[in-house]
Amino acid sequence: MATPQGGEPARQWTFLTNHARVLLEIARNPQARLRDMAAIAGITERAAQTIVTDLEAAGYLTRTRVGRRNHYTVDPSRRFRHPAEADHRIEGLLSLFTHREENREEE
Repeated sequence: MATPQGGEPARQWTFLTNHARVLLEIARNPQARLRDMAAIAGITERAAQTIVTDLEAAGYLTRTRVGRRNHYTVDPSRRFRHPAEADHRIEGLLSLFTHREENREEE
């Protein structure tokens, strides 16, 4: 593990939560499998399933069964859950990251 100048080990952390990563993967690919979401987020399939259930229960997405697969629809009008960001809709986050992916594909 890398050490900062103070000599103590650097802690591993990221700005986006696993919930955000799964939501972004669903926004990019509405027919994504739990296995794919888990791989992108670096979590287990069971954790991805729990997150999808959380997001669905909170109204951030809806799940529709199409044959043997699930198809997801994200509601971009939902607001962030934390009080510090509750006045912002998630559409900004979705746009930021899905727009980045579209630009990368065009290069």
